[in-house]
Order: sequence, then structure tokens, then C-alpha cells
Amino acid sequence: MFHDVRFPASLSFGSVGGPERRTEIVTLANGFEERNAPWAHARRRYDAGMGLRSLDDLEALIAFFEARQGQLHGFRWKDWADYRSAAQAAAVGPGDQLIAVGDHATASFQLVKAYRSGPAEYLRPIRKPVAGSVRIGLSGDELLEGVDWEVDTATGLVTFAVPPAADAQITAGFEFDVPVRFDTDRIAVSVASFRAGELPSVPVVELRL
Repeated sequence: MFHDVRFPASLSFGSVGGPERRTEIVTLANGFEERNAPWAHARRRYDAGMGLRSLDDLEALIAFFEARQGQLHGFRWKDWADYRSAAQAAAVGPGDQLIAVGDHATASFQLVKAYRSGPAEYLRPIRKPVAGSVRIGLSGDELLEGVDWEVDTATGLVTFAVPPAADAQITAGFEFDVPVRFDTDRIAVSVASFRAGELPSVPVVELRL
């Protein structure tokens, strides 16, 4: 089960983590390699323990962990290094990301974020947009939420009141969270060690939804 609650953002701010890819590499007899990527999408991992700064933080972490019953329930996580549709220095706008092109029939579209480098591009599905942060554009014009479109913050699906016209560019701007769960059922804490600067390891892993 997924709990639609965010891990305290003040604690995730100091965490360490990021995307993980899986690549299978076979070295042939002639020394050449064959590489295969069984995962279409990266899976992110973090360490929640790295963001703890006080005993109050430690208490908040334990309370959150117990409420999720360890690994049992998923939750939202703010990845401070990557949580917006726009660049870090820019404001979120309705034209940030091209999410689809209209066909005069389809009314629902998945939010996505594009990662580009040179000729390569990766489209990441955004499943957990932040409520109130989503902005939608159609062929350069911003549309009104609740009138022209609605977003399901549990899935990242945007649904239009009227299917967009053929070839109309559908764009979006948003903030988003990562769906995750704890990757352990145990937290080992020593107050004396914590006061001495030793932080507990609390692994968190992204959920496939």
C-alpha cells in the first residue's frame, strides 16, 4: 500500500542518493563487449540517515518509519537535486516540458520529464506531481486547472475536458516527488554515537508504480 504523505523535506535535504541503472555486460572472446539494459527506467536510491541534524530529527525519522511499518508502505520523497520540470534557477512554467502531441481523440496524458544530452534523450514518467504545482500549456497558451484540465496527483495523469486538437503541442510545468519505500525493516540507533557525529544508515529505494 502507498501512503500519500511526504517524508519530512527538511530531513531529505541532507540525504545522499540518486538514479541507479542496471546494465548487463558480456565480454566476447575477441575482447569486444555486448551491453544490454534490462531496465527501461532508472531506479533511485537514497540514505535518509544522512539528513539528520538533531535528536528531534531522529525522533521524527523513527516516528515516520514506524507509521510506514518499515518496508510495508510506500511514501513520497523530495529529491532536492531533481524535483522540478524547470532548471534549478528558473521558475516553473507551463511550457517547461513537452508531454504529448494532440490527436483530437486522446484526452489523458502522462506527465513526463525529458533528460537530454547531445542526441540522446530519456523520458521519465512523473507519477507523483505535487498538488498545486502543475501548470499546463496547449500550443503556447496556458490553460486553467479545473476548467480545461485536471491532474491526478496519485498517478501523474492529466485529463483534458476536451481532447486537444491534432498536432497541438501539450506542455507542462510541475514539481514532483519520488514514490519510495524504506529498504530496511530495522533502524539501529545509539544516542551517544549520534551525538558524537555518527549517523545511522536508513536506505530508501524508489517504487515502480
